[in-house]
Amino acid sequence: MDRSGAGDNNKETETLNLLTSTQVVIQDVLKRLGLPQGVFEILKEPLRMLDVRIPVRMDDGSVKVFSGFRAQHNDSVGPTIGGIRFHPKTNSDEVKALAMWMSMKCGIADIPFGGGKGGIICNPRALSFGELERLSRGYVRAISQIVGPTKDVPAPDMYTNSQIMGWMMDEYSRLRKFDSPGFITGKPLVLGGSEGREEAGALGAAICIEEAAKIKGLPLKGARVVIQGFGNAGSFIAKFMQQSGAIVVGISDVYGALYNPDGLNIDYLLSRRDSFGTVTSMFDGTITNEELLEQECDILVPAAVSNQITALNAQNIRAKIVVEAANGPTTIEGTRILSERGILLVPDVLAGSGGVTVSYFEWVQNKQGYYWNEEEVKNKLRKKMTSAFQQVYEISQYTNVNMRIAAYMVGVKKLIEASQFRGWI
Repeated sequence: MDRSGAGDNNKETETLNLLTSTQVVIQDVLKRLGLPQGVFEILKEPLRMLDVRIPVRMDDGSVKVFSGFRAQHNDSVGPTIGGIRFHPKTNSDEVKALAMWMSMKCGIADIPFGGGKGGIICNPRALSFGELERLSRGYVRAISQIVGPTKDVPAPDMYTNSQIMGWMMDEYSRLRKFDSPGFITGKPLVLGGSEGREEAGALGAAICIEEAAKIKGLPLKGARVVIQGFGNAGSFIAKFMQQSGAIVVGISDVYGALYNPDGLNIDYLLSRRDSFGTVTSMFDGTITNEELLEQECDILVPAAVSNQITALNAQNIRAKIVVEAANGPTTIEGTRILSERGILLVPDVLAGSGGVTVSYFEWVQNKQGYYWNEEEVKNKLRKKMTSAFQQVYEISQYTNVNMRIAAYMVGVKKLIEASQFRGWI
């Protein structure tokens, strides 16, 4: 059985960065589909990449210049869409890879967008409220010529939130001289945001967990769940799992991890975490994030950072199902090992597509000026996610590949078809 994944299956692939490893997967998928090299040349990098420098007046009166990026992977289907992250270690290759993944997510979710992504190299924890606002507005001024409701629609991402989206929308509206709620998603409700947007990514992952559990014949009630990461995605997933009757036995943040085979008090942990999702520093007897991944459980949810499950630890994963709620938490070699061991891996481009789906819903509501209630948003999201999961799983079974490869097969389909009709390929 060919469950290998993509590219060379040796330890050398573990050193690839996110952009290179994404290119390896895309090239492998295109070969499986019998498509020419010219298609890969179009998809291997974003069609547009803007590097910017943003001067910001700091609270002490000094001026600091921040570096930022905006990538637009492919707009053959429609405008690009994707988050903006504030992180000290983001870089251009990461932003390019994330834009490519967003194209895959849009194709999998069957929404009329291509992938975009943005980032600013900064440590938001070290910035004051005023400095964050000035940085947010400066970024919009720097990228304003290539974004807009019909060009490229930004959204929240790592360490950005509805307040930052509100500042960015206000700045764009000032530049354009008219109110532009459709310029950006993830906004506060009062500024045209959508019900359910904040927890959309986590709910999409939770729906994928439910579908994966059905395939494995695993009752969700009583299932033991480990969640690496307790930020926006991880904390909401923990809450949804608890509501489903599952037992969350492990969570983690940047400082360490908590594990209790009898279950954790999620409500208490949620009430005690700070604005950055950290809570473990309050407790003694914590374990490391690496140790948490190898604890016994039924369902493992990497919801933190990339490259967590690799050739070095994939043999030690003791879960029946792995659902990726983070971007790129499992390497190519890690994917191959998990697949060979019969562990069902639900890839990030599928499990993480809930956020962009509800961003699309928000954009639609902004365009029509009519807003849906939370129940309607969640019902529409469930329908989209369930359909996407079933399609990817069926293709994985029919073509005898793992779900990551199957997801990319679905993701590239609309890009290729649109590019052909446009005469690009």
